[in-house]
Amino acid sequence: MGERVKDENANPLAAQLEPELRDAVCRWLCWDQNPKTRAEIKKLLVNGQKSELCDRLCHRLAFGTAGLRSTMGAGFSFINDLTVIQTTQGLLKYLESCFTDLKQRGVVVGYDTRAQETSGCSSKKLAQLTAAIFLDKCIPVHLFSLYVPTPFVPFAVRKLHATTGVMITASHNPKEDNGYKVYWENGAQIGAPHDKAILQSIEDHLEPWQNSWNDQLSDTSPLRHDPFINICTVYMEDLKKMCFYRELNRKTSLKFVHTSFHGVGHEYVRSAFKAFDLAPPIPVPEQQDPDPEFSTVKVPNPEEGESVLKLSLQLAEKEGARIVIATDPDADRLALAEQQDGKSWKIFSGNELGALFGWWLYTCWKNKGPKMVDIKNVYMLATTVSSKFLQSLATKEGFQFEETLPGFKWIGNRVYQLMQNGKEVLFGFEESIGFMCGTTVIDKDGVSAAVIAAEMAVYLESKELTVAKQLQNIYETYGYHISKTSYFKCLSPSTMQRIFQQLRNYGAENQYPSFCGSYEIVHIRDVTTGYDSSQLNKISLLPVSKSSQMITFTFLNGCVATLRASGTEPKLKYYAELCAAPGQSDTARLREELDKLIDAMVTYFLEPGKNGLIARSV
Repeated sequence: MGERVKDENANPLAAQLEPELRDAVCRWLCWDQNPKTRAEIKKLLVNGQKSELCDRLCHRLAFGTAGLRSTMGAGFSFINDLTVIQTTQGLLKYLESCFTDLKQRGVVVGYDTRAQETSGCSSKKLAQLTAAIFLDKCIPVHLFSLYVPTPFVPFAVRKLHATTGVMITASHNPKEDNGYKVYWENGAQIGAPHDKAILQSIEDHLEPWQNSWNDQLSDTSPLRHDPFINICTVYMEDLKKMCFYRELNRKTSLKFVHTSFHGVGHEYVRSAFKAFDLAPPIPVPEQQDPDPEFSTVKVPNPEEGESVLKLSLQLAEKEGARIVIATDPDADRLALAEQQDGKSWKIFSGNELGALFGWWLYTCWKNKGPKMVDIKNVYMLATTVSSKFLQSLATKEGFQFEETLPGFKWIGNRVYQLMQNGKEVLFGFEESIGFMCGTTVIDKDGVSAAVIAAEMAVYLESKELTVAKQLQNIYETYGYHISKTSYFKCLSPSTMQRIFQQLRNYGAENQYPSFCGSYEIVHIRDVTTGYDSSQLNKISLLPVSKSSQMITFTFLNGCVATLRASGTEPKLKYYAELCAAPGQSDTARLREELDKLIDAMVTYFLEPGKNGLIARSV
């Protein structure tokens, strides 16, 4: 190995670089055995692209809200064979320090269908490399033989009593991206202190081990097990427990169109419909099969609304289907649209679906028979940037509501704690169309959400109600919750940092704003620093998250608004909500007031023109 490093240092082009960059180039060319990514770095070196080389090689990936996620390509800051090998080596060494029975329990590895020809990276190849590293150290690996939805990995971790799970996916990100998502033995995404400890372990084990490139082990090792058939079967059997109106499902004439956005979801959603005795959903032919190019959409994210649902809506009109359900490429998120009066379509926001699922799951729980569980031990959860509708529902009905920081790792780990303490959790959600219905999977799950939403629609149809009408009914009962969420693209991390630092030093050092235009601010919570002016000791009840940027403003008019840097994409997100008392129906005034306040936040706090922010567009 030393001779190879010496040979690369002898490269006259590398010798002309600054020491830090030269060493990084030499390490890459020494360690990388993927000919395409090696060639990519060599080309940058030959062309003298020092800045690009520095961006790719002098920075490393860090764990965000969903593990690792970045562009596929060459470099230590990208997702590729080498960085996945390094990550897996670090993860393995950390697991050895945590589990004395690692060689008995093993790990679970799954993958989606992403691939990139230019770098030779694919989710399947990265999963095989991940598995091979564990197998080489005599650790059993449950490696799925076919692509699966992301929620199947945490489900398998718990069912197989594995120590951890790895899912290779970038969910709904652009086609250029991929990721490495890690679940702990409890079936929840990793959080503190594991995330930081794993990152340090990766840094301590960067050089590939002797057999780390031997991905053939994933096919030949006797310690490799294929959980595909078993997990698919058991998942669907467990899902049947969430079916409450099987006879209605069998009789309904309601039709559904489903799109999987060129991802993994369609066959699994189809199986879920079968488990509920529903007729199979009608697939969107152009989007039914996996396609790493995501050829029919600008971005494979159903959260973007009508512009990306165009083919689904057209097919639904042609087939006479009133409901469209959409799962994102790794099938952990769900979008839903409903035709109104045979004309226009209503595309439900994540907050609206959260309200509907909350009402539905509570109603089903209440109606399913005598209760052995005190309602005070029943819980629902939502992230702090999501609608507070569940809080209103809980207050009126008597169960418990909790909020967490953004990201399902916070919901999942809190749900596990509650379950360990004998509590029953009915539902958890985040506004970005992520829903956990029951605790079959303690992570967001688009497959279960899809079929549960379908059964809800069937039930409502039997009562001569649309989903949209029922949403209005529950708002009238529990209070209208008018919310709005969007984002600006912010491609510069320094710009993102500057915006939030300006808010912490607004007009004077260590002083937050007291007004936003003409809107008075009564409380501020900054989870990045742990400050909360609404608490007597000024300390936030939510955990401090120094690695993220998030500030929440409570206004005199009752609006609660949050500015947050996304943990997985270069986006500056904003969230705002106004709530009305039950029976109050002047929603037009509330919407107008909310729009004006958001305009003021954008103008005074974000200053898009000055900061070069790019408004949301698809």
